[in-house]
Amino acid sequence: MKEALVSKGPQVEIVNTPIPSLPSPDHILIRVVATGTNPKDWKLPDLFDQDARTNQGDDIAGVVHTVGANVFEFKPGDRVAAFHEMRTPHGSYAEYAVAWQHTTFHIPHHVSFEQAAALPLAAMTSVVGLYNRLKLPQPWSPEVRKDKVTDIPLLIYGASSAVGVYGLQFALRSNIHPLICVAGSAKEYVRGFIDESKGDVVVDYRDGPEATVEGIKKALKGRELRHVLDAVSLQESIGNIAEVLSTEGGHVTFVLGGEKKGLKEGQEHSITMVGDVHGDHKDLGYVYFRYIARGLAEGWFKPQRVEVVPGGLGGVQKALEDLKKGRASGVKYVMRIEETEGLVKGDR
Repeated sequence: MKEALVSKGPQVEIVNTPIPSLPSPDHILIRVVATGTNPKDWKLPDLFDQDARTNQGDDIAGVVHTVGANVFEFKPGDRVAAFHEMRTPHGSYAEYAVAWQHTTFHIPHHVSFEQAAALPLAAMTSVVGLYNRLKLPQPWSPEVRKDKVTDIPLLIYGASSAVGVYGLQFALRSNIHPLICVAGSAKEYVRGFIDESKGDVVVDYRDGPEATVEGIKKALKGRELRHVLDAVSLQESIGNIAEVLSTEGGHVTFVLGGEKKGLKEGQEHSITMVGDVHGDHKDLGYVYFRYIARGLAEGWFKPQRVEVVPGGLGGVQKALEDLKKGRASGVKYVMRIEETEGLVKGDR
């Protein structure tokens, strides 16, 4: 089969490799129809100075080919999406990929493979951030009622990013308001989700740090801000957050690791590690991936907008370069595997 391997740069090479075997009885082998991309796909090779080529793809959408002996929810032929375990072999930049059954979910009939490929990693990152790190009320919690707003100001910095858009939708499901969404050129996209009648606002960071901080404070209307999901996690966002986050119980969770400078004494922070659902928080991943499938089927959860990069696996290079250059605005880059040059007819 064809597989795209990524090294620092990013540099991408397409190679011929054997179709994977199932690593365990709890794994599923999926024929990949579409793969999503994430910023970490180019960042990790650079961060760890990896000359070694690896398949960095973790967003799988396709058709079940083979299931392990312990798999009970899926069968060959099922349309599925899955979150591949990061930094392990047999990722989504290939004709076939593997995933654990607990991070796999069914795709409703009206959702395309391309749309589904935009979901797994980013959607679960928002789940870990909101409900594990920030400890916000889950949608089925007793305090969440349809007839009464869960009055918890929540700042989502980078609301048009994949993590931001999914975090926004989960917060709405938990009836959390006001939602203070920091975005830029894709702010109208974000505005399409929020409920301004409940105090939700979009603040444009392009107006500068002072205006951004003032816009957030205006939306708070004197209330304390104790919950922030920072889907940007760069120094500019940290500096602005430090000006508005409460120093008494305020907590910001970042999607990127590394040293965080600029926070004030009393402002807590954590790092949202989506890989936790392949470790200590397996149950969280299991429950929420099924909840995502239900949300897609019922229409209250929607995939991020997608942009198909031509060329199948041959498009991985361009997609990662564009991600590195910051060209993605409110979209997820995806590739259709069938467009890969040199596929052997009949192998799929």
